Amino acid sequence: MKRQRLVGYVFIAPNLIGMTVFMLVPALFSFYLMFTDWVFASGQPPRFIGLDNFRMMVRDDLFVVSVKNTLLVLIPVPISIMLGFLIAVMLNNRTYFQKTLRAFFFAPYFTSGIAIAFVWMVLFQPTNGPINAFLRSIGISEPPLWFASPDTAMYAVLIMMTAGGIGYNMIIYLAALQELSSEQLEAAKMDGATFGQLLRLIIFPLVSPTTFFLMITGFIGSIKSFGMIYAITQGGPGNSTTVFSIFAYKKAFNFYEMGYASAVSWTMFLIILCITLIQWVGQKKWVHY
Repeated sequence: MKRQRLVGYVFIAPNLIGMTVFMLVPALFSFYLMFTDWVFASGQPPRFIGLDNFRMMVRDDLFVVSVKNTLLVLIPVPISIMLGFLIAVMLNNRTYFQKTLRAFFFAPYFTSGIAIAFVWMVLFQPTNGPINAFLRSIGISEPPLWFASPDTAMYAVLIMMTAGGIGYNMIIYLAALQELSSEQLEAAKMDGATFGQLLRLIIFPLVSPTTFFLMITGFIGSIKSFGMIYAITQGGPGNSTTVFSIFAYKKAFNFYEMGYASAVSWTMFLIILCITLIQWVGQKKWVHY
């Protein structure tokens, strides 16, 4: 028994050491730093200031902007979940090029996020991009500038994030749909249920645990979103796409305000925790296990 236990510890040791060194220790260090004033580049040790970072955060206009933008990037989550569900329902039935279509929708998920971001940057290119070329062809003489304008950059981000989440949601829903009992669906059809009723009253409630899972992971992922947005806009133009993670990153690595950046990061963690707890309590009313 002791030998088996030792072998088990040996197997988990690499992951445990990596998680401790690269996740647990930095998290604990940042928890300490959020109560300090520490400009990393100054060469001075951290100075304890209590809750001053949080007071400064509340008065920081850019922080307020980042909160609003972070709430906006939550919008694509339910939209992409619903579109993923509808596509999964269609592809779960026998259709032409079924496997090809599944691969087509899922491809963006396993492709590099930075590569996908640059594809969207080309698509939304104001002068020669295919999207604006299409808009001009249907009579819109002055199409949006998309990522180049503070007024439309966030709309482009929302479209990009919605499209990016559809493939993953589709695959998860496909796995759930293939586990449904065919007898229940056949019985509903024999009772005269239309396709819409079947979808709304039978299929969707049966896959509600999957929907709950996708809502939880989707909201967490959106609040933490960084790479694709930063690759295209760096939070601009004019901070119009600055979200929590980009705001914290700039404070930490552009201005070296490690204490303030740590406070922002832990605030982001608390917001994620609150949203997750709200969903966890609310799921008792609509999730059917």
